[in-house]
Amino acid sequence: MLMSENLQELQTEMRNQASERLDQMSALETVMLMNEEDQKVALAVKAALGDVAKAVEVIAAALQRGGRLLYFGAGTSGRLGVLDASECPPTFGTPPGMVQGVIAGGPAALVEAIEGAEDSMELGREDVQRIGVTSQDVVVGIAASGRTPYVIGVLEEARHRQAKTIALSCNPEPDISQGVDIAINLIVGPEVVTGSTRLKAGTATKMVLNMLTTASMVQLGKVYGNLMVHLQATNQKLRVRAKQMVMQATGAGSEEAEQLIAEASGDVRVAIVMKLAGLTKEQAAQRLHRAAGRVRQAIEQE
Repeated sequence: MLMSENLQELQTEMRNQASERLDQMSALETVMLMNEEDQKVALAVKAALGDVAKAVEVIAAALQRGGRLLYFGAGTSGRLGVLDASECPPTFGTPPGMVQGVIAGGPAALVEAIEGAEDSMELGREDVQRIGVTSQDVVVGIAASGRTPYVIGVLEEARHRQAKTIALSCNPEPDISQGVDIAINLIVGPEVVTGSTRLKAGTATKMVLNMLTTASMVQLGKVYGNLMVHLQATNQKLRVRAKQMVMQATGAGSEEAEQLIAEASGDVRVAIVMKLAGLTKEQAAQRLHRAAGRVRQAIEQE
């Protein structure tokens, strides 16, 4: 892969004409301009939804087979990948290893800039080797510029290991898209602060990462209707949410919902199936097992 040497040719590095007098603007003028620019983000994501949907199908199929979704990125891109991955276990009850985020420079790079780490293709290859990527996995390389050497190294090594590869960037025709299975390019245009891709590019990236995991988990049956029935009720707020979900899904009152959850040992899915199918805890658990954890199919089983 060849990397673009002329940064000024990248849309994410171009000057935004609307913000050329940014240092002369009032606070209100500044945030109004930022808001106007942010409105372009959703449209940029909308233009790429076909590729996003293809990526979701690939990811869901891999996870169904026991593979993993692995995000790799440097700087802001890496932090966003780690953030999205870390939200999957509490939201969807996934094992910690199913969705992982890897940032160039390691965990320390989450809280302090280790920007030089992004310049090493070899470091990218080494991280893929360390994680033990296989042909069962899906590797998403994230780089707003589309030219980050670390991410290029990641994708090259992942392809060598026959993993499915997805490139996510915010420039047209990015270097990281060469040879990948799916390229998602979010054309958000120049930033309000020139080159500060934590702004529109970061927002667009976060939106797409939300889609990749959420839509994949929906495909895997991790929700019932729009309820996150696989959540892990690990604190008081989530315990209240679990009770509300049982009430919303079954029509049970507050006391009955609490009783159902207690009988189900805290498993919202079991509680819902018990109530709607008129089953014991053991029977509901057996149905869910046969339905691969999908609540609707468990309820509808004969």
